[in-house]
Amino acid sequence: MSDTIQKRKLIDYEAPNASTGIINGRSSNVLNWDDNRYSWAYPMYKTMLSNFWIPNEINMSNDLKQWPNLSEQEQVSFKKIIGLLAFLDSIQTDYSGKVADYLTDSSLSALMQVLAFQEVVHNQSYSYVLSTLVDQGEQERIFEYWKHDEVLIERNQFITEAYQEFADDPNLDNFLKSIVYDVVLEGLFFYAGFAFFYNLARNQKMVSTSTMINYINRDEQIHVNLFARIFKETLEENPEVDKHAYLSFVTETFKEATELEIKWAHHIIGDSFPGIPIQDLEDYIRFIANKRCRLLGAEKPYPEYNENPLKWIRAYQEVDEGKSDFFEQKSRQYTKVSEDNGFDDL
Repeated sequence: MSDTIQKRKLIDYEAPNASTGIINGRSSNVLNWDDNRYSWAYPMYKTMLSNFWIPNEINMSNDLKQWPNLSEQEQVSFKKIIGLLAFLDSIQTDYSGKVADYLTDSSLSALMQVLAFQEVVHNQSYSYVLSTLVDQGEQERIFEYWKHDEVLIERNQFITEAYQEFADDPNLDNFLKSIVYDVVLEGLFFYAGFAFFYNLARNQKMVSTSTMINYINRDEQIHVNLFARIFKETLEENPEVDKHAYLSFVTETFKEATELEIKWAHHIIGDSFPGIPIQDLEDYIRFIANKRCRLLGAEKPYPEYNENPLKWIRAYQEVDEGKSDFFEQKSRQYTKVSEDNGFDDL
């Protein structure tokens, strides 16, 4: 097939409901969950629905009381990480929509729509947290961090340049490579920040914020799984492409990404953050990079890192790719806001 990929037709009277392929295939564009090409699509859709949540259900009153008692280092790291997450989830919303336009399978296009909605909810959660803790001016400054922090700019451009290449020239090569960068974004670039929030939670600090991070973490694991499936299915459906070259690209890209995430970890956590030894965090980032590469079908960039050095994080993060109820493993109380336990208590 040509390297060019075509946008999905709004309707195709002559095509089957079950598509003939992920890209450059044919489909009526009518979605029938009982008649689609990929057996894993509907179970993934049901899991995404079962994970539905909204930030305003979570009571932030205890976090608001604790916020002034955090150390200056904790507050600075907290705000920088929220600023990063807000940026990444914002571009992810847009990217998923651009990808969806070229998916000629209606079930996968539908999954992208749900994914994009979840990213919008994630962004709402960052606004919700900050509006609880800081004034409007400070919130606006935090949402501008991505423009001015040099370390943040470097790692963000690593993703955005690849996304922009796909947006400007949506061919098969850019499509496959952009998916790899997506897995970097959702499967690696959040993880030093996640560790920060989980460390606060295990010390009974900012537990409500950490609960939202749990939810976001769970969503992102499903997103990673979805994009990994699309990547591998696309390689199989297009045997003329050099599969080995793309798998090598995965490993090399994650090597670069890991160095950027380690640099970011030093920037926001440093060498002496209580509860998170920086060497353990570096090793944890390498361990996660290995997991993502294996999920994509590629070789590990760091084969000697086979164990999670942050054992304690499992209670917060090691969700079974969204297949099980996360809160079977919960270690904190999730309380919805009501008339009796909301901000009127403050």
